[in-house]
Amino acid sequence: MDHIQRFLFDDTNVRGELTVLHESYKDVLVRHNYPDVVSRQLGELLAAVALLTATVKLDGVLSLEIRGNGPVSLLMAESNPGTGEEAQRLRAIARFDEHAALPDDKATLPELMGDGHIVITLDPSDGQRYQGIVALEAETLAGCLEAYFERSEQLPTRLWLASNGERAGGLLVQKLPDDASNLDPDAWNRINMLAETLSNDELLTLAPKETLFRLFHEETARVFEPAPLAFGCTCSRERFAQALHRIGAQELHEIVSEQGEIDTQCHFCNTRYVFSAAEVEALIDTPDAPSPTLH
Repeated sequence: MDHIQRFLFDDTNVRGELTVLHESYKDVLVRHNYPDVVSRQLGELLAAVALLTATVKLDGVLSLEIRGNGPVSLLMAESNPGTGEEAQRLRAIARFDEHAALPDDKATLPELMGDGHIVITLDPSDGQRYQGIVALEAETLAGCLEAYFERSEQLPTRLWLASNGERAGGLLVQKLPDDASNLDPDAWNRINMLAETLSNDELLTLAPKETLFRLFHEETARVFEPAPLAFGCTCSRERFAQALHRIGAQELHEIVSEQGEIDTQCHFCNTRYVFSAAEVEALIDTPDAPSPTLH
């Protein structure tokens, strides 16, 4: 199972997160036939959403959505909280023009997405929903997210993201507001310089604790218990029923008249949900009701 590793540096105002995704990333890709350049960028997005969820300590859903007018129109990754001791659940999706010529694997994010923006949505289990928007002004996803933290959160934050189609990884370090507990004012610059020496191959192949030792063995770092991450889709028959109910009775009747039933599919996990004519009639009246039993 994949994990996210939290750490901080004693007597400083610097903290961080580190993750390497293999199983959860593979579970996303096996459900779709994405070109390599799309798979790689989606991997970076998946690592980023895991890092940001841990960074803001959100008990709820966090999503990163990149929209643009380029050959790839949508990249989206989402983190959902597990229940009890279950892992935090990750899922992701991409939409692209299958007839367009995609750039090569070294393409920048704007070359892939065109003009666009990133929407960061925080939807806590108990609290108010928040959205932040950042333009695709940097060449990388990491650069765009760093700009978001600088402008919107006023927290200096550095990100290193990598993906090779099999693994995705991310490292985040963040400077918290200064106070009397910070006895090392040079720590932020020093830790950034050390993190800059990390190669993409090391980020993707080393175990998190190996990476932390490789980078920060001369620092006094406190490493916390890793938290599990796994692929998981939140779709359900009940959610699709509620979505169909919102379409309205007239349009639902027209679809059933043409097709005899309604056949739907989750874009994230490809699970199919088929609603018979009788089930459609039931959900028009009561979308939360169980499926009717025919005798």
